[in-house]
Amino acid sequence: MTRVHAFGDDALGDLDAVGLVEAIQARDVTVTDVVEAAIARVEKVGDPLGAVAYADLDRARAEARDPRGGYFAGVPTFLKDNVDVAGMPTGSGTDSYEPRPIRRDGDLARMYLATGLLPLGKTQLSEYGFSASAEHPRLGAVRTPWDTDHTAGASSAGSAALVAAGAVPIAHANDGGGSIRIPASVNGLVGLKPTRDRLAQDKLMRDMPIRIVSDGVVTRSVRDTAAFFRESEKVYRALHLPPVGDITRPGRTRLRVAVLTAEAGVGATPEVTELTLQTARRLEELGHRVEQVESTMPASLADDFLLYWSLLAMSLVASGRRQHGRQWHPENLDHLTTGLARHARRNLHRLPAAIVRLRRSQRHSARLYADHDVVLSPTLLRETPRIGWLDPGQDYETIRDRLLEWVAFTPVQNVTGEPAISLPLATTAAGLPQGMMFAAGVGREALLLELAYELEEAHPWARIQD
Repeated sequence: MTRVHAFGDDALGDLDAVGLVEAIQARDVTVTDVVEAAIARVEKVGDPLGAVAYADLDRARAEARDPRGGYFAGVPTFLKDNVDVAGMPTGSGTDSYEPRPIRRDGDLARMYLATGLLPLGKTQLSEYGFSASAEHPRLGAVRTPWDTDHTAGASSAGSAALVAAGAVPIAHANDGGGSIRIPASVNGLVGLKPTRDRLAQDKLMRDMPIRIVSDGVVTRSVRDTAAFFRESEKVYRALHLPPVGDITRPGRTRLRVAVLTAEAGVGATPEVTELTLQTARRLEELGHRVEQVESTMPASLADDFLLYWSLLAMSLVASGRRQHGRQWHPENLDHLTTGLARHARRNLHRLPAAIVRLRRSQRHSARLYADHDVVLSPTLLRETPRIGWLDPGQDYETIRDRLLEWVAFTPVQNVTGEPAISLPLATTAAGLPQGMMFAAGVGREALLLELAYELEEAHPWARIQD
């Protein structure tokens, strides 16, 4: 096992983002020192982890001398390379076009940076975010710092790897099928996928027939995630949703918890099942009422989601020439993207019915939430795979089948629009993090954060630097 991290005795120390805010405000450290420490850490672990898509260190140093306002003023961060940031190219993890610097911030970046977070650059992802493992044909894979022989997970992999390795305390992530929660699980982090429409989004995400993508962050502590959503609400508020508010401690209400260990006809491995039941027993010890249940989701969910995912690939491939002109190189697309696009073209006649069923999916989850407050499941079905298991150079059918063997629980909330959080509550026999996921009804992020605080206090999670 090769473990990589950058924690040390510098201005960042072991501090999370909230701790760093407090240190800056107390003048224990300066923003300039913090940013220089982050740059040094990125230079130490960025290449071994394959996590950085684009670095703009001169800009970061300039901003450190005159940081913008906001609660997180001066806290170093990265944004994922599928959102638009002024002055930076948007590469989307693909070689199919040649990215150029963007003129203005997208809606997400404008909101994100208004909290005061200071960007060092952008992080690597799988091509267009389609795969649950970021393995690039030319640049190589994004690796988890817990063991660099293994993938760092889904398309927010670069962000998660850098946070887990201590390069920055918080980084942007987004989630269209699990890409906040999967890398959080793999890298031992907190990853909250919020309710649909909770945060501002770029136009491409807003225009989807079903808005399955939600933006958020990956962090090392519950309080960092809670603080990010509190501060984001000061910039952008979804008026049709109850506010998240300022969640700073565990809740007092004892919850009714449903436990799932299988979804879409696929069950977790024996080891992951036992880790999930172990988490359920911990909840019982804390006074929560726990009940093992069967999924209420229809058997068609996996096929319908795959078809909708394929529609997004087909749309990107079909519009490539129009969007990128002579810079478009479809021959460089990986086998997963082209296979998904082909699957959509062959099944266009099935799409309308699939979209209707997906839009109705919240009716099925409502059955669970009629009698339960929270649903517990493993974030992923099995232990983190090694690099190469999801290599996009393999044939499409192999990649598809292996994805379905690993990912089954996370797409549910992308379809229903409900919030879900992955917490690093378990460790496999091989010493790798294994996230546990908690989901709740629409608008109930505050409930999930209160439960997350309670579990963090009762069962502190493993730290890579230990």
